[in-house]
Amino acid sequence: MADSPNCDLTLSPLQLFERVTEQGEKVRALKAGKAPKDEIDAAVKMLLSLKQSYKTTTGQDYQAGSPPRDLVLINNGTTKEENEDFVDPWTVQTSNAKGVDYDKLIVRFGSSKIDTDLINRIERAIGQKPHRFLRRGIFFSHRDMDQILDAYENKKSFYLYTGRGPSSQAMHVGHLIPFIFTKWLQEVFDVPLVIQLTDDEKYLWKDLTTEKAYEYARENAKDIIACGFDVNKTFIFSDLDYLGSSTGFYRNIVKVQKHVTFNQVKGIFGFTDSDCIGKISFPAIQAAPSFSSSFPQIFNGKENIQCLIPCAIDQDPYFRMTRDVAPRIGQPKPALMHSVFFPALQGAQTKMSASDPNSSIFLTDTPKQIKTKINKHAFSGGRDTIEEHRKYGGNCDVDVSFMYLTFFLEDDDRLEQLKQAYTSGELLTGELKKVLIETLQPLIAAHQERRKQVTDEMVKQFMTPRKLAFEF
Repeated sequence: MADSPNCDLTLSPLQLFERVTEQGEKVRALKAGKAPKDEIDAAVKMLLSLKQSYKTTTGQDYQAGSPPRDLVLINNGTTKEENEDFVDPWTVQTSNAKGVDYDKLIVRFGSSKIDTDLINRIERAIGQKPHRFLRRGIFFSHRDMDQILDAYENKKSFYLYTGRGPSSQAMHVGHLIPFIFTKWLQEVFDVPLVIQLTDDEKYLWKDLTTEKAYEYARENAKDIIACGFDVNKTFIFSDLDYLGSSTGFYRNIVKVQKHVTFNQVKGIFGFTDSDCIGKISFPAIQAAPSFSSSFPQIFNGKENIQCLIPCAIDQDPYFRMTRDVAPRIGQPKPALMHSVFFPALQGAQTKMSASDPNSSIFLTDTPKQIKTKINKHAFSGGRDTIEEHRKYGGNCDVDVSFMYLTFFLEDDDRLEQLKQAYTSGELLTGELKKVLIETLQPLIAAHQERRKQVTDEMVKQFMTPRKLAFEF
């Protein structure tokens, strides 16, 4: 039964855009297959109705390959006088001490909320308790996760893809979030994983030589390996290294490049006429690992293996573009799971900066440095005096120490006790910071110990194109 076009006004602009695109593909397929005239006419009628819904919703005529511009410019539509959030792959700004309004961002980006039903479905599929990042809304939004679960329940494989832009030698705790979650996903679903190190991107955007960018990629690879990934199931690659050796990867890059216009990348990423052409073409390189044919050595040349990408929400513009292009180059759309941003020590208004040593806890920090940074720089939701704090209590919504504990304290009951005690005024800011210090010090010390065991030979093993422990 055909979908009723009358319901389409309830869809987001991006969902409508994707519906029109898919219906257009269907019409072309029917015509190419010389389908009966009444079937073609019905499909065309539906296409025209969807286009009208799109125009009513967005005020714009549908243009193939051009998502609604107001959507891809990625602020959430509020005026400067209100609490405007600005989110793109390089900048996150909000004036709200609680951080970005993620519910508004879901509406703005046209993604779907990871709700209780989806979390329960994941739990049933894997037969174990969901990761704390899911239980606590740290991974909060998705695209097509239902399709991934459908495939998994029908014994069809998928693979994971995530990445890291190696802009510095030392990573901070926030950088661990996608890798901690990806490792969990890989273990519970038992699927292959590819990890892209975009050293080419950092060369194009930063004041780095290609040699330095590649060196950072290898150093970051050691921290990623130290998270505990299985070398038999994981391929880590540097763009500067792998691109030249993989015909499948480069072919996909070229296909994406052919289907994205200069106007589109300007609209999506805010590029200007004075940006170097490397930046303009880079999004196609981040898109390519979404397609299994980019890794013939892993997938035996198969092009129909769906990809799931766990990443922070600021990377979504790359994959909205990818999802738009995918059906036009005969590839499945990648699915996504989006995480919230890890707050800077100074508060949730901005992302952390690898160039500001006091904005975060780095994976190279000593126990003393961790203690000093948290005590000195972690933004507090407590009151000005002990008397006021005892009377009115602290605010967990803006307190960075509590935010960090939601990421790293495994025990749900303990976290809830801390929240109640801090909110009531029973627990003081200094005491809450002490809990965080005692949580992070052993975690980072253990990471440092594992990283010491990662040799150059191990890095080479992970970064060598090869068959993984799966049959395709």
